[in-house]
Amino acid sequence: MGKVFIAPSILGANPISIAQGIDSLGSEYDWLHVDVMDGCFVPNISYGSSMVKALRKQYREAFLDVHLMIEKPERMLEDFIGAGANLISFHAESTPHLHRVVQFLHEAGVKAGISITPSTPADALRPMLPFLDLVLVMSVNPGFGGQEFLEFTIDKLHKLTCWRESLGLNFLIEVDGGVNIQNAKKITDSGCDVLVMGSAVFNNDNPARYIRDVKSLIQQEHEWGQ
Repeated sequence: MGKVFIAPSILGANPISIAQGIDSLGSEYDWLHVDVMDGCFVPNISYGSSMVKALRKQYREAFLDVHLMIEKPERMLEDFIGAGANLISFHAESTPHLHRVVQFLHEAGVKAGISITPSTPADALRPMLPFLDLVLVMSVNPGFGGQEFLEFTIDKLHKLTCWRESLGLNFLIEVDGGVNIQNAKKITDSGCDVLVMGSAVFNNDNPARYIRDVKSLIQQEHEWGQ
């Protein structure tokens, strides 16, 4: 097991003081996760490319992990690329043109990921795995923060990890939804490389210490990357 990345989701921060919430993380986080919702693909509306642009301006060195929960994401790719996203994940359920979208992102110099909802089997992504930088497994039904982790999604992690090894691929596996210090080790032991954590981090009295504690917990059996 290599490095595990902690990606706090700004959806879990106080919406009127997001920058203050990010600053409370200190230097403990690895990525910033931005959940983009359009009110169509999911029953909620969150941020647009202007948020990514503002984050890029304020946090120039941050790795911006943008998760598009929107219909027909190909319509908006240029906006988020131009805003400064480092990695863009879109949903397999949101467009029939998976390879075309991934190809467009790579040609623009942006890392590409595909996400699947809890009800979508991992098998739906197998043809695309050689082309991906990341697979995002949703462990709650997308659209709202603060939900409980769905245990059955662990099976997808095992399957993706097995395929990654047998096919000699190097995509990262990210898990988003209900991740906290109680289940983080179980999730990473199942093959996850990127933990998205929203309310668990930002609702804590000391978010930076909380991330350190999660890292320390994982370190009990695995070497923590530099």
